[in-house]
Parts: sequence; structure tokens; C-alpha cells
Amino acid sequence: MTQPAQEPSRADSLSFAVIAGAYLLTVVTGLRLRRGTAGRLDATVQVVGDVLIATGLVYLSGGAESPLTFLYSLAVIGAAVVLDWRGALVAAAVSTFAFTALLLIIRLTTPVSSIEVSPARVLFVLGSNALALVLIAVLSGYLSRQLSATGGALSQSEADLRRLGRLQQLILSSMPSGLVTCDVHRRVTFLNTAGSGILQADDFSCLGQPLENLLPGVASLAPRSTRGELPVQTPGGKRVLGLSVSPLEGEAGALLIVFQDLTELRRMEEDLKRTDRLASLGTLSAQLAHELRNPLAAMRGSAQLLAQEQSKDAVVQRLTGILMRESDRLARLVEDFLRFARPPEPQRRAVALDTLVSETVDMLRADPLTREVSMEVLVPQALMAPVDPDQLRQVLINLVRNGCQAAGARGTVRVALARADQEAQIRVWDSAGSITEEMMGHLFEPFFTTRSGGTGLGLSTAHSLIRAHGGTIRVKSHPAEGTEFLVGLPL
Repeated sequence: MTQPAQEPSRADSLSFAVIAGAYLLTVVTGLRLRRGTAGRLDATVQVVGDVLIATGLVYLSGGAESPLTFLYSLAVIGAAVVLDWRGALVAAAVSTFAFTALLLIIRLTTPVSSIEVSPARVLFVLGSNALALVLIAVLSGYLSRQLSATGGALSQSEADLRRLGRLQQLILSSMPSGLVTCDVHRRVTFLNTAGSGILQADDFSCLGQPLENLLPGVASLAPRSTRGELPVQTPGGKRVLGLSVSPLEGEAGALLIVFQDLTELRRMEEDLKRTDRLASLGTLSAQLAHELRNPLAAMRGSAQLLAQEQSKDAVVQRLTGILMRESDRLARLVEDFLRFARPPEPQRRAVALDTLVSETVDMLRADPLTREVSMEVLVPQALMAPVDPDQLRQVLINLVRNGCQAAGARGTVRVALARADQEAQIRVWDSAGSITEEMMGHLFEPFFTTRSGGTGLGLSTAHSLIRAHGGTIRVKSHPAEGTEFLVGLPL
């Protein structure tokens, strides 16, 4: 007959609780060893405690016939985990010794009449347990070595992966070129630091946005375009980007776009072309001026002789006056030609630019052209620069007068002086913003003017004088933001 199932006793429940607690401590010790917060002594104490607990539970549950002798195997496995294969063999030997000592003590303390297990049975149990513990020690030690080697390789791979990830981020952050990626739906998935700087956009806020919002017109380029140029309007102004578009490997339909800011390069090319063009025109103007000087001198001399005769004919007097006046005007125009074509070499000396700017604007306040214009001067600090004061004053007069004419009545003209990037910067701003994109390319060319009666030599002469100083002159204009001429002079 089968015996009815019995409910686990309180002692059984306590035994299982002790077993669970002991091996939970083994796991905790293993984790501490992995993190470096526990040493080998802690692991040895843990293994010895496991063996003692196993011995106690085997003693309480029947000795040689105890169903809990497997606890010695768990102690050996735990030793292989928290120590190494040598620790597992030592734990197997200690467990065999403890089990043998336990059976010997039970045998000696039990009366002969009460002994139910034969000596042969005891020897069999001892031998089988010892063999099992040794085999488990060898196997668990081997598995522990393999696990340790695999874990070390995995840790090394993780460290290499993290290092590669950091290197990738450093490379992307240090690239001087902008880099942007988008998915198959043409939404931005990545924008590097250089790209956000060129476009003056926040790289985090751009993620997930349509690519056309970031680079308007990029869709017109082929999915695989080796090189192209794209004008883009940024918060800091219009930029010219040179970019290449290619498919992003590993993700169907995604694109990789690499771009550079070519704005400064294109501006320098335009300046170089303009300089070459002005040099050619200057040579022609000089030759023409020299050819005109002699006939003009003869014409004016003849007109003076006629005037000295004091003819009583009113018509002759009027025509003589016209001849002298127009001869003088042509002579001034010839002088302007020569000044533009061959500006005199600047006589540089250390000049207080703040004083020169303030005095020039104060002098122009008396000009009838500026009486209805609000003129402002911003000179926050004293600034010295090696310049020709007469030539620089001529440039300022020309720019300020042009600004006043463009701004008109109740308009505003502002002259500001500042220091930036080893150069002195003079900004002349007017509120008109009347220069169009079409006019920009011809602004510094001689004889180009939009004002009735103008000779078109003012800005070209100013350009020549500033170039003779080794400086630059730039302009930007927008109807809503006004027009600003920026003069840069090396310090």
C-alpha cells in the first residue's frame, strides 16, 4: 500500500530556508568578487560555511541515508564559481572529509543494536559521494574557467565597443564638415556639431524634422550626387553650401549628406574677380585720363583767353562761362579717374580711430544732406590702428553720405567702431536697405550708380583705398534690416 503524502514539517521548511539563504549568499559573494568589493578570504569563508551547513543538514536528515547529500555538490559548484578550479577541488576534498567524519561520529556514537546500515553500505556511500564530488569539482572548474574566459572576452569586447563608440563620437564632433543623415521618409536622424554650427540650428531640435526644413532644395539633387552647391538661408544670413549626397549603407532609402560652408570662399572669389576687373578698368581709366588732360587744358586755356577779351556779346559771355564751368567739371572727373585708378600709397601712422570716426561724423552733421537724418555714433573704446587718416576719412565721408542719401528724411544712419579678430571694424548702417541682389555684384564697379547725377566712382574709390590698406569692405542689405557696409582694417 502507498503511504499517504505528508505535509512538510516545520524542520523541513527551516532546512530549505537555510539552504536558500546560504546559496543566495554565494551569489552575492560572486557578484561582489566580480565588482572587486570582496576578496578571496570572503569567498573562502563562504565556501567553508556552505560545507558546514551541508554537514549539519545531512546529520539532521539521516546521515548516510540523508536525501540532502547533494548539498556537498552545490558547495563544490559554489567554490568553482567564487574561487577557481583549485578551490573547487579543495572544496570537494573538504566536503569528503566532513562527510566521512560525520559518518564516523554517527557510527561511534550509535549503539551497535541500533545500527541499521551495514559497513559495506557506508563505504559505498562514502566512495560514491567522494567520486561524485571530485568529478563535479573537475567539471565545474572547467566550466568556471570557460565562463571566466568568455566573460573576460565579452568584457573586452564591450570595452572595445565603448571605446569605438567614443572614438566615433569624437570623430563626428571634430569633423570640420557638416554631416546629416535622414531615413527613408526624409526625416533627419543625425546632425553633427559642425553641421549645427554651419546651419546655426540646434542638433537635438532638428531630429525628426523634414530634411527640406533643414536644407531647402536638397531634394532637387540626385540621390547620389558627388558634388553640388546649395544656397541656404540661416538665422545668421545666407550661406552657400557645397555638399555631396549618397545612400546610407545598411538602411534602404536613407541618405548621408556631407556639406561645407563655401560662403567665405565664394566671397573671396568674388572679391578677387572684382579686384581684377577694377584693376583692368583702373588701367584703362588712367590711360583715358591722361589722354583727356591735355585737350582739357587747351580748352580751358582757350576759354580763359576768350573771357579776358571781355566781349560785349551776351551770347559769347554765356557760352564762355559754360565752356569754363564744364571744363572744370571734366577736370574734376579726370582727377577722380586718376584717384580711383592709381590711389596714392597710404601714409600710415598710428591713428586713434575712435577720434577720427567721431570727428568725421560731427563734421558731416553740418552737411545739408544730413540735416533731416538721425545720425548715431557708437565708439565704445579707444582703438589705435596704422592707417592714412586722410584716405580713411574720405572713405567714411563717402559711406556716410551715401547712407544719408539712401535713408532720406527721418531715416537713421549709424556708425559703429569695434575690434574683432585682430582687425578694426567700422560699420556704417542705414535704415533704407535699398540695395538689391542684382546691384550687389556691381556695387564697387566704377561708373555704376543708382543716383541721378552721380559719377559712380565713390564706392569704387573707397574700395581701392581700403584694399591699399590691406583691408576689406563688405556690404549686406535687406529691406527689413537695412544696409550695412563693414570696413575691416588690420591692426
